[in-house]
Amino acid sequence: MKILVLGASKGTGALCVKSALAKGHSVTAFARSPAKLELEHPKLEKVAGNFHDAASVRAAVVGHDAVIICVSVAALSDFKAKPDYFSAGTAFCIDAMKAHGVKRLVILSAQGAGDSVVTANWFLKTFVIGGILKLAFRDHDVQERLTRESGLEFVIARPTRLTDGPGKGQFTKTAELVKVPSAISRADVADFLVDSCTSTAFLGKAVQLGG
Repeated sequence: MKILVLGASKGTGALCVKSALAKGHSVTAFARSPAKLELEHPKLEKVAGNFHDAASVRAAVVGHDAVIICVSVAALSDFKAKPDYFSAGTAFCIDAMKAHGVKRLVILSAQGAGDSVVTANWFLKTFVIGGILKLAFRDHDVQERLTRESGLEFVIARPTRLTDGPGKGQFTKTAELVKVPSAISRADVADFLVDSCTSTAFLGKAVQLGG
């Protein structure tokens, strides 16, 4: 399979690239500065592009079998300048996928977005979802809605707090609106995102991840 990873230069996106290559896929790593991805592989192509430019996203999508969106902001202040940071680029991606017949879309959202807010405790609801990360969660809500309404084959991943370090290989993943462990490694999330490009286990669902 040929997978496009949007937001591939660091964090979970970079780990998605690594995981996909390890699983035998061909990968296009799309980012503003893809050279920051310190990885070379015969099946890896690095593409410089802007997630918020429709033409840039459209050109990147062509010829792929699945797309993973792992885009993140450099600072919270980015949302003040562009409150639709996630959703605007996701809309461009959806349009491009529909135009070019790319069917599988995998989105990195967050636990507490959409209807999963019911699983958050008082502190998270008050100080994170409704406080310091309010703009980000509002935009994740829009991003998830666009994904659900896209008509594409989709999986939405909602991890709890992301941690660094190696993955455990075993973690909780459920489409039920229940509480899951409060943290999970980026490596485990990356593996889930990559597996969701081929698996039908959670197709058309938003998945709570923790562990």
